[in-house]
Amino acid sequence: MSATVTLPDEPLARMLAIMARLRHPKHGCPWDLAQNFASIVPHTLEEAYEVADAIERGNYDELAGELGDLLFQVVFYAQLGQEQGQFDFIDVVERLNAKLEQRHPHVFAGRDVVAGQWEQLKAQERAQNAQHGALDNVPLNLPALVRSAKLQKRAARVGFDWDNLAPVAAKVSEELAEVMAEVNQPQVQPALVQEEVGDLLFAVVNLARHLNVEPEQALRQANAKFERRFRAVEHHCQQDNLSMNNADMEQLEHYWQQVKTAEKS
Repeated sequence: MSATVTLPDEPLARMLAIMARLRHPKHGCPWDLAQNFASIVPHTLEEAYEVADAIERGNYDELAGELGDLLFQVVFYAQLGQEQGQFDFIDVVERLNAKLEQRHPHVFAGRDVVAGQWEQLKAQERAQNAQHGALDNVPLNLPALVRSAKLQKRAARVGFDWDNLAPVAAKVSEELAEVMAEVNQPQVQPALVQEEVGDLLFAVVNLARHLNVEPEQALRQANAKFERRFRAVEHHCQQDNLSMNNADMEQLEHYWQQVKTAEKS
């Protein structure tokens, strides 16, 4: 039986004490004790997406709880770092404070910031961290759309970018044509089709970037719209005693257009 624990009243101190207790070698939680940096990464990503989902649904009552779940991930990493003698929660906060103050001299140091200085400050940080290549340290495990956008932004910082929208849009058309060229080969090679589809997606991300659209968010919204409309088509089929499996595409398209029209009215 675990011993009774007295926790601090101050919320932040209490949170850190709870985390330490969960990792107590003798009285802690078996699940928490079994975790390490790598094993909780999937949970961190899941919690971040749940925060985004609550925001996109406008559910601000739920958002506070989701942010708490995400904060717990930071506290967990800090506890692991402290146990291994690498860093603790205070180190995390102090590094964040220093970074924010360094990147906002116009706020904290009374200095005027000219256009482009933000990128100069970040470049100085990367140099201090021995980051020499423009694409260094873009995490490999980011969602593919997010990572594409980050890679493109990094390249743009050093001038590798178009300065207007026309060639960006033309590149999308070019990549789509290359996809169709591979698909229409006498002997289709799936690996080449996949490569060309990847190039097309990369070009679309670039188009989104030039339009100041976050591709990951845009695709999540498109997913939600498709799901909503598809469920409405299912409902129309049920009302007409029609199975979707037995309906022809013309009938399904008719329902789909009905749904779109109803949404816009």
